[in-house]
Amino acid sequence: MSQDTRSLARDLAAHVQWMALSGVDEIPPGLPWPGGAAAGEVPDGEGASAPAAVDAGDAGAPASGLVATDLGGLRSEIGDCKRCRLSAARTQLVFGSGNPDARIVFVGEGPGRDEDRQGLPFVGRAGELLTDIIQKGMKIDRSEVYICNVVKCRPPDNRNPEPEEVDACSPFLIRQIELVQPEVIVALGKFAAQTLLQTTTPITRLRGRWHEYRGVPLMPTFHPAHLLRNPAFKREVWEDIKQVMQRLGMSAA
Repeated sequence: MSQDTRSLARDLAAHVQWMALSGVDEIPPGLPWPGGAAAGEVPDGEGASAPAAVDAGDAGAPASGLVATDLGGLRSEIGDCKRCRLSAARTQLVFGSGNPDARIVFVGEGPGRDEDRQGLPFVGRAGELLTDIIQKGMKIDRSEVYICNVVKCRPPDNRNPEPEEVDACSPFLIRQIELVQPEVIVALGKFAAQTLLQTTTPITRLRGRWHEYRGVPLMPTFHPAHLLRNPAFKREVWEDIKQVMQRLGMSAA
């Protein structure tokens, strides 16, 4: 099975799960699928098959299955989300923040304690380090980029997100990226990189090399929280960020 097919299958499974949790138990006849055929019809007379993968930014047929046409609408579409068990312990949902037309999207793992309290991503110690990377290293204001996480609610005791929690939240992340249409994605840490690239390859092997997410160049690097525990890895992260800057025509001096 190709990577595109695996990605499509995972997106479809996550959307079906979201529909079930939202109380939808069937697809109404005549509902159009991406590609134009109605539900229950076989497109173009061919054998039954999954719809074709959709590139990031194709709002006519969003790969996420969500229909919001801007970030504010997407936040409203998510609502008081209870699609997975993370909702039970959260203080508030942490959607994302920054420029809706950003050239760069930074994707992290999930909210921590400070993020859960404030409702904003990367505002704790790891967030301060990320802000330094953006403002002191890249010489741009944090407000110029867009920042979000794979899961939107804090896992209890900052544990790793469970696969079903990632699956429940993935459509929201996919649609955020579709709506922003960045030129580059920076995946911060193992969960962001592995979720977007649909791989189990360790972050140590993914980082430092360009990958692609639905046609968008993606650079995996270490999570800022990892750098707080292991400052020696800051050099590797800076090398990764310099590649991002070069890709965007920014000075890395």
